[in-house]
Amino acid sequence: QVQPVESGGGLVQAGGSLRLSCAASGRTFSTYAMGWFRQAPGKEREFVAAIRWRTGDTYYADSAKGRFTISRDNANNPVYLQMNTLKPEDTAVYYCAVVYSAIARVDRWTNYDRWGQGTQVTVSS
Repeated sequence: QVQPVESGGGLVQAGGSLRLSCAASGRTFSTYAMGWFRQAPGKEREFVAAIRWRTGDTYYADSAKGRFTISRDNANNPVYLQMNTLKPEDTAVYYCAVVYSAIARVDRWTNYDRWGQGTQVTVSS
């Protein structure tokens, strides 16, 4: 199985950009989808973006549409989350997750099998 490892978090001013990476150690042939979620202090974990592995179909939370882009180059490369026009409310720990079986709802964190440790994103005003 694949263990996701996130990187690329940090501190940025409002309006700035960051690119998060999620590297999958191990074989990825069984991956069905990978997703990005985030959790701010005192709040529930929420969906940010996801990509279905074979089709490349992408999905976004309303808060991410038009500002964030999830992508991958091929099956052996990391999944990226390009975040532009960042806002203070984007501050959170961002987690990458992978699911191996087919699921209808890629926006539900409970559907995912493996999780990374998370990477902190802090947006200052």
